[in-house]
Amino acid sequence: MSRSPLISKKRCYSSATSPVRFSYSPPRSLIDQLKVLFPTMDSELLEKVLKESGNNLDAAIKSLLGLCVGYAEVLDEKRFIEASKNGNLIPLCEIIFSDQLTPVLAYRCLVKEDEREAPSFLFESVKPGYRTTTVGRYSVVGAQPTMEIVAKESKVTVMDHEGGTTIEKFVEDPMMIPRSISEDWRPQLIEELPDAFCGGWVGFFSYDTVRYLEKKRLSFSSAPRDDRNLADIHLGLYDDVIVFDHVEKKVFVLHWVRLNRFSSAEKAYNHGIARLEKLVSRVKDVDPPRLSPGFIDLHNHNFGLTLNKSNMPSQVKGCILVASSPEVLTCIKKKKIVNQPLAGTIKRGKTPLEDEMLEFMMLEKQCAEHVMLVDLGRNDVGKVSKSGSVKVEKLMTVERYSHVMHISSTITAELLNHLSCWDALQATLPVGTVSGAPKVKAMELIDRFEVTRRDANKQQEWVAHIQAGAGIVADSDTHEEQIECQRKAAGLVRAVELAESAFGNEQPAKINNALPVRLSVSQ
Repeated sequence: MSRSPLISKKRCYSSATSPVRFSYSPPRSLIDQLKVLFPTMDSELLEKVLKESGNNLDAAIKSLLGLCVGYAEVLDEKRFIEASKNGNLIPLCEIIFSDQLTPVLAYRCLVKEDEREAPSFLFESVKPGYRTTTVGRYSVVGAQPTMEIVAKESKVTVMDHEGGTTIEKFVEDPMMIPRSISEDWRPQLIEELPDAFCGGWVGFFSYDTVRYLEKKRLSFSSAPRDDRNLADIHLGLYDDVIVFDHVEKKVFVLHWVRLNRFSSAEKAYNHGIARLEKLVSRVKDVDPPRLSPGFIDLHNHNFGLTLNKSNMPSQVKGCILVASSPEVLTCIKKKKIVNQPLAGTIKRGKTPLEDEMLEFMMLEKQCAEHVMLVDLGRNDVGKVSKSGSVKVEKLMTVERYSHVMHISSTITAELLNHLSCWDALQATLPVGTVSGAPKVKAMELIDRFEVTRRDANKQQEWVAHIQAGAGIVADSDTHEEQIECQRKAAGLVRAVELAESAFGNEQPAKINNALPVRLSVSQ
């Protein structure tokens, strides 16, 4: 479904990459470590428990967890067997009532030191608004996926960790593999589950994923130099997840049972309960690992943290991906598609009044930039939507973040009956705020002018590469685009500085801003 553009200027994107060197030291005292793990607990209580535990950190953590944790089981055997009559993927869940168990502590308990090469993730969320941005309701933690899919230029590796097999194949479209695996799923949801991600595929699709669909105009052979050798697609299938509801002070420990692996629903239930109890015990009874160099806790800062630790089966043995994008590329719920482009950026003011004044000073360039991205979003969503269902529900509202303000809009549509969420994702990748418009033409220009690929940035040897971009249109000013990139990156740089400060590192991060913005000039 094609639509006439709202404005005619072509757009592509620039990016700036600055290496930030940092190192971590664990907190200097045991009480400092407890304060990191139990940030809402009274300091006097922490000191008392630590003293009663003989200054043994592990014993103190166990005692503190015992003070604040209660349990409730969801879905008994009768309900499980009833659900199995209509589906083949059934969730078992145990609810922990606690306001002290944090996502960071749960992650540290799930991912032991000898398991850090295995994939895992920690998702935090934020709720952006007109006036402020606050921590969101849910956090999600997962580790040890049952399956992994890794694609690199049509070579796909499928690792079935449950079955103990690894298969390599060459395919035209790697997205067809997770799609085909998911086609047979008939999940049975229960009303007690939170309205959040409760299990399934987690991973990333890189900027280069579109090359599988646009083979002629955006071939891998014509792409810029691959200086990181990361996968184009890396997904993990997580049957075990932990969901934190920060409003209700509940922690949902979930395990999904796949009935096709068992001869009867009763055997599936018994195996699932044993698996669930083992998962709960890792949070409740394990020897909590000590805080060690290399972990960043950004939970209390004013932006979302997405941590996806992936083990690459290539020369890159492991990497950590950290992102804080507030933009929603594609969200689908009950066949409703939601797309929220975020484009048009201006610096934050020093006071709320100055913020409001700057909002009125949004330049024509920022507004034109945003309208163009809204038009691109309508086009992308329209490819997979019912005729006449594409709507712009919110247009050009302002969202405030730590260092900048963005213009935001919300596009909705109804997904065609014969299509799935995979079709919607494929139609919208990559996000227009990364590529520009018209999408394929802008990406051709990016291939022409940029010297390295735009895949996920990795860190190694304690060097983090932080990348930010800005929109380039006919009336862009090179200096202003450079400043915008630096403002966007400033929030991430500040996160590194705060993490180092929290962990007692006396040597601040060394920041190199000397690298120039890579400009892609539109025609």
